[in-house]
Formats: sequence, structure tokens, C-alpha cells
Amino acid sequence: MSLDSLQGIEWTSGIIFGLTYLGIIFTRLPRVNVDRPSAAFSGAVAMVLFGVLSLPEAVAAIDYHTIALLLGMMIVVASLQIDGFFSWIAHKTISYAHTRFRLLCLVVVVTGVASAFLVNDAVVLLFTPVLIALCRSAGLNPVPYLIAEILSANAGSVMTITGNPQNMIIGMAAGISYGRFLLHLMPVALLGMGVTILAVRWMFRAEFSCKEAVVSSDKYEYQWKRMRTGVGVFLLVVVGFFLGKVTGMEIPMVALAGGALIMLLGKARPSEVIMKVDWVLLLFFASLFIVVHAVEKTGLLSIFLLGPGLSSDASGMGMVHGLSLVLSQLVSNVPLAVLMVPLLKSVPGDVLWLSLASASTLAGNATVVGAMANLIVIGSAERQGVRIGFRTFLKIGLPVTLITLALSFIVLYLQLSAGLLRL
Repeated sequence: MSLDSLQGIEWTSGIIFGLTYLGIIFTRLPRVNVDRPSAAFSGAVAMVLFGVLSLPEAVAAIDYHTIALLLGMMIVVASLQIDGFFSWIAHKTISYAHTRFRLLCLVVVVTGVASAFLVNDAVVLLFTPVLIALCRSAGLNPVPYLIAEILSANAGSVMTITGNPQNMIIGMAAGISYGRFLLHLMPVALLGMGVTILAVRWMFRAEFSCKEAVVSSDKYEYQWKRMRTGVGVFLLVVVGFFLGKVTGMEIPMVALAGGALIMLLGKARPSEVIMKVDWVLLLFFASLFIVVHAVEKTGLLSIFLLGPGLSSDASGMGMVHGLSLVLSQLVSNVPLAVLMVPLLKSVPGDVLWLSLASASTLAGNATVVGAMANLIVIGSAERQGVRIGFRTFLKIGLPVTLITLALSFIVLYLQLSAGLLRL
């Protein structure tokens, strides 16, 4: 291939990449019916159509380990939802919440822990309508609790590979075991959840100054006998994640096996479970992998990303935290993770992988567009007549983000200094 042809492909891939990420940044372009999945899909098709990648190259560019992990977890979550597992959690939460502050603490803890093991986007999608109904039944303003739900879902999801989509991408690319990932990032997640409780309590102090007991008149329908199989399979999946090296099963295979088992043994109809899988999100992921691989192949990605000169030390950690804070507000944390993975593969050790997992997730709390979980909660709330404005969220989201990012850097730096991180 001639030099002119190579330069032409570079320009073509750069233009397609730029237009794709513009579509991701702006969910709706003027007079064009474009959203994030369609922008990524169109960009992937264009990379093949204009000769940047061949069709076999595009298919090979998809990280099927990440797709498989996400698919397996979606099936497990969908089955638990149908069986009433999340209604059961709501019932237990309200039964222990005797005051507004205790309800806040329970919302943060339950959402954060659930998000760590059940994918935060799915958790907030299912919890938000229940939380709004609970608040209305008890005569409470739902806004503080919904904001706490968003912040804790993102913070809690930091701690595991299965906590959110970007961690799945990072975990599969880095090859870090489930247990080690949890061990290193659990302190960051727990600190983030603690900061969330304090920040929401302070921001809405008038709301929490009331000492009246919280009483809900709603009835939550669930059948424990129906749930037993699904919950049992879910617990087996979590155990399987930790025992991957012993059993020889990779994390994606554990998730897929759990999904298959829960459809075979669970009470929900398999067709109903499959219909609840977010196939659009899977298409979005696959398309992003193709687009980023195309610019990586032409060398444009290296030119764009090698400028910062990342390394496995404090300066590299700081650079990743800073880039995550800024870029998550532009493209959100999932596209950011896909974009950064090719760069980090050239840097040895776990330091930057864990920094990216922590920082890209926590940075999503800064604005309403920083993470998909934020948009899910705010969109669901608006459909039920509860509005969370951009400025209202920013007033608490940005300070929480800055504090938690600083804590993330400190925790990981201490682990690095103590020789706990692989270099």
C-alpha cells in the first residue's frame, strides 16, 4: 500500500472516530436521529465500509470476554428482577429504616453493595421506581435519596470487576483476578459510600433534621420460594468469581454458566428473561471496540494518547485520575475506558489499570452526564414527576467526586508505596 493510501486511511479513520465520539458526547445531534448506540454502530460500520478495517478484522476487534461477562450478568439480574428479589430488598430496607437518616444510610449501603455484584446500571434501573414509591408512601422528598442512590451506585461499583461496564472492560484487559481487584478497590468504594452519606446529609440538612419515624404504607409483593433458586445461583456465581483460579473457569464463563443455570432451574420463563437483556448496550460495546481498534491500527490513537507519557508511578496515577475527571464528562466512563485500554496495555503492572477503574467510575458522579447510571435514575425519576436539575446534582456531585478522587489516589498510592500493587 502506498504512503498516500496509508495517509488517506489515517484521515478517514480520524474523521469517522471524531464523528462517532461527537455522537456519543451529544446524545442528539441537530436534525439527525443519533444517540450513543447508533453513533457507535454507525462508526463501526463506516470503518469497514471505507476500508479502514476488513470485516474479519472488525469482528476480531470485539472483546468477546467483556461481552460474555456482561451478557451473563444481565441474564442473572433479569431473572432476579422477575422473581421479586429487588422488591424483597426494598421491603427489608424500609422495615429497618426508622428515621430519615437511617433510611439514607440503608439506601447508600444497599445500593452500593448491590451495585458491586449486580452491575450498577441494572441496580439503579430496578431500584429507582421502588425508591420513589417508598418515599411517596412515607411522605418524604425523594430527591436526596435518589441522589444518594446515584452516588453510592457509582462508588460501590468501584470495588469489583462486575460492578459496572467499564470495570468489566478494564478487568478483562488487565487480567486481574476478581479477589485481587476487590481487595485493592474495596477501601476506595467504602470511603466513597461514607462520603456520600455525609455529603447528602449536609446538603439536605433541613430534610434530615426531622426526627419523625419513617413509615411506609406500601406492600411489597414477592415470594421467597420463587426466589430461592435464583438467589442460590447468584451466590454460586459470586463464589465462582473468587474461585476462578481453583476451578479453571474464567470470569466470563462463570457468568455465562450462571445465566444458563438460572434459566434452566429458575421459575421465570427463559423467553421473558432473554427479552430483558439490554441487547442495545451489548451492540454499543461491540461497536466501540471496533471503532477504537480502527484508530489504534492506523496509529492515530498512539499519537493522541502517548503525549501524556503514562507510567506506573504517582505521576501516572495522577494523570489517569485527572484525565478521567475531565473526559468522563465528555464521553462518559464506558467510552473512556475503551479508549484508554490500548494505551495501558503498554504499561506494566496493575497500578494504572486500578487507577482507571477507580477514577473513571468515581468521576462519573461529577455531573448528570458523567455516567449511564446517572442518566438512568434521572430519566426514570422524571417520568414519575420527580426532577433532579443539572445544578442541583452538580452542587453535591462535583464536591463528592473531587473528594473521592483524592481519596482514591491516596489509597492506591499507599498500596503502591507499601509494595502491594504489581509493577
